[in-house]
Amino acid sequence: MTGDLTGCTALVTGAGAGIGRETAVLLARRGAAVVVNARGAANGARTVSAIVADGGRARLAAGDVADPDTATRAVAEALDRFGGLDILVNNAGIAIPGTVETTSDGDLERMLAVNVKGIVHMCRAALPALRESHGVIVNVASVAALKGHHERAVYAATKGAVVALTRSMAADHVADGVRVNCVCPGTTLTPALADKIAAAADPAAQEAAFVARQPLGRLARPDEIAAAIAYVASQEAAFMTGSVLVLDGGMTM
Repeated sequence: MTGDLTGCTALVTGAGAGIGRETAVLLARRGAAVVVNARGAANGARTVSAIVADGGRARLAAGDVADPDTATRAVAEALDRFGGLDILVNNAGIAIPGTVETTSDGDLERMLAVNVKGIVHMCRAALPALRESHGVIVNVASVAALKGHHERAVYAATKGAVVALTRSMAADHVADGVRVNCVCPGTTLTPALADKIAAAADPAAQEAAFVARQPLGRLARPDEIAAAIAYVASQEAAFMTGSVLVLDGGMTM
């Protein structure tokens, strides 16, 4: 099996929908036991159910990654239920539109709390187990970290921080045998994006505007991003650390 993960345990944050759900399901199909983190327990439970129905093993660890206790509980679930932790996928994130002038302090703090502090919390809790397993961390950033986007100033800054954090953590933990990499998706047709398109005054025009940003002429599918994350997490990418894998339909070429 390509990217066989039999015997591994993975923890995926933001796995209630979209890229996170597709990643959790794919890792399970490749043999990993998966701890599913989602802020909404109902969405997380649906991901767990999908994995179990497909013959996989999964447990729910609901909670907001902005809360350090969520990280502690999620890692404990992996250790208690599955005996270890080999893969941490930091996918949870939020995007609140705005320029530096229009973004409120509350929105600024919320994006920093989830997109940056959330990764720090999860990594801090997971690293002791990942040292033992010589495991892998995959952080999900965004093409917004690499290319300017209208009214995404603070969001882009937080995702740029994820790229920088990835590289520094890779340097810090290479001697521990822990690989740390980052995936930067372009515009992806997640449920959240679909809702945004549907809510626009002219949904067709809004979708066309999103599509126009990708020179390949379409939006990414969540399963395509999940496949990249699964590759980076697998032993097929054993020589990759401190890297940024960009899947943006040619946006930054």
